[in-house]
Amino acid sequence: QVQLVESGGGLVQAGGSLRLSCTTSGLTFSSNNMAWFRRAPGKERDFVASINWAFANTYYGDSVKGRFTISRDNAKNTVYLQMNSLKPEDTAVYYCAAGRYGTLYERDFAYWGQGTQVTVSS
Repeated sequence: QVQLVESGGGLVQAGGSLRLSCTTSGLTFSSNNMAWFRRAPGKERDFVASINWAFANTYYGDSVKGRFTISRDNAKNTVYLQMNSLKPEDTAVYYCAAGRYGTLYERDFAYWGQGTQVTVSS
């Protein structure tokens, strides 16, 4: 069974930083694109960032460009999301996702974690 487990969420003040981690098992991590999505209260789940399996190309949602950085460690089967300059509107449940095709759309990712809560206070 494929499993993705997020960690690192919590409460942080505006302007602060957090690093989320997603550890995976049951898949060929190095052959999967990895992504982070988030869902704010009362809203649809939105794209945050992704990283390509072959060249480690990265992609970011407009709202997080310049503030968030996605990276992967194939030796640890882990993807990270470094979040800096956090804003209250970043408050959401953050989900890790894995898939072999695509880098931008929720439908491209076959496997999902359960999410980790990030709360940014003003």
